[in-house]
Amino acid sequence: MQNLYRDVIVWDGESKGARRCDVRTEGAEIVAVEPAGTFRYGSAYEGRGKTALLPGFVNAHGHAAMTLLRGLGEELPLMEWLEQRIWPVENRLNGDRVYTGTQLAVMEMLSTGTTCFADMYFFMDRVAEAALACGMRAGLCRGIVGGADGAEKLAENLKLAKDYNGAQGLVSVQLGPHAPYTVPFELMKDIADAAKENDLAVQLHWLETTRDWPLSESSKSMTPEEFLEKTGIYGVKQLLLAHCVWIEKERLPFYAQPNITVAHNPKSNWKLGSGTAPVVDMQRAGVKVAIGSDGASSNNRLDMWDELRFAALAQKGANMDPTLLSAEEALRMATVNGALALGFEKTGLIKEGYTADFMLIDLDQPQYVGWDFENLPGYLVYAGSSADVRTTVVAGETLYHMGAFTKMDAEKIMAEAASVRKYLTA
Repeated sequence: MQNLYRDVIVWDGESKGARRCDVRTEGAEIVAVEPAGTFRYGSAYEGRGKTALLPGFVNAHGHAAMTLLRGLGEELPLMEWLEQRIWPVENRLNGDRVYTGTQLAVMEMLSTGTTCFADMYFFMDRVAEAALACGMRAGLCRGIVGGADGAEKLAENLKLAKDYNGAQGLVSVQLGPHAPYTVPFELMKDIADAAKENDLAVQLHWLETTRDWPLSESSKSMTPEEFLEKTGIYGVKQLLLAHCVWIEKERLPFYAQPNITVAHNPKSNWKLGSGTAPVVDMQRAGVKVAIGSDGASSNNRLDMWDELRFAALAQKGANMDPTLLSAEEALRMATVNGALALGFEKTGLIKEGYTADFMLIDLDQPQYVGWDFENLPGYLVYAGSSADVRTTVVAGETLYHMGAFTKMDAEKIMAEAASVRKYLTA
């Protein structure tokens, strides 16, 4: 199946400036990006020079089904929030409820221009089923914590990889040790060994709060960086480290490795009072950074427009320097950087041979008056919002258009989610 997007304004993370183009897709792939007017005939989406075509956002860290837990335990620090409000409710989840919560999350993400999401949770086979049923791209891992059943959870994650890694070209599977304070050294070593043996990447919460490392049993005998090295996690295929708020600045060069990406979660970190990740210092040290929302119960939104705007503003404010973390950098972090971290090497750019994952943005609105081919990224990040998204395309298929979902029954999903939420909080 071919689709033509005629006379659209294209920008991606490799652009020196926006450009007016015709974009043609075939199946799941972009097959042509040519100057506007190249394809004069055929049925097309007509951009008329007033529609931006951007790579879809990649939400590089989250827990999708936590849409069902949104609003629980507001204004609590992380550990109290987890122990008192979240973990007790999560004990009432099952596969069907996680499936529903994931569908609800996908609706929110598609309507705001996200085409791919990372997810660490449980009942992950049902998360994979939900993502595939919705046509969504995803990087999935089973959250693994220590205890008597740690090995069982690792086996469950490996089965997820066997069953779903590469499914329909939309799913990548990673291993998901939760955090150094919930995964003992020996189990983390087993996870690293399994990742290398099975050629799998790893997602890991890392130094999110000041309490994370002191709570780890390994903190008495080694530094966080020694923990990564000695367990072998440091050498896995790809390592996606979520949060990284409290990495010591002098240690940042340690993380500047081709296989390591930090998933920055600015709004969740602020809402939970965890702090501000030193993203500018990370970039100066050569550390790759992507952007995530975290779960809807700690953010409380899955809106990547919010995240990338806040990421840019927070770094400027925290460092008292308006030149830091440009709009272009924020957009790269929210698109191609996240895609690469999740193993999607041909996703996140608008170029021939890449997956047709993108969104269409209506520029014919008051807040965009004055945009041009050079300043468009700034308009998108600082003036734009998810309300401007008109269409979201994943693997060449339109999944959201003008408020409607093409593969999802929104009314049914929301009703089911409301019923589950009522049960969980009864």
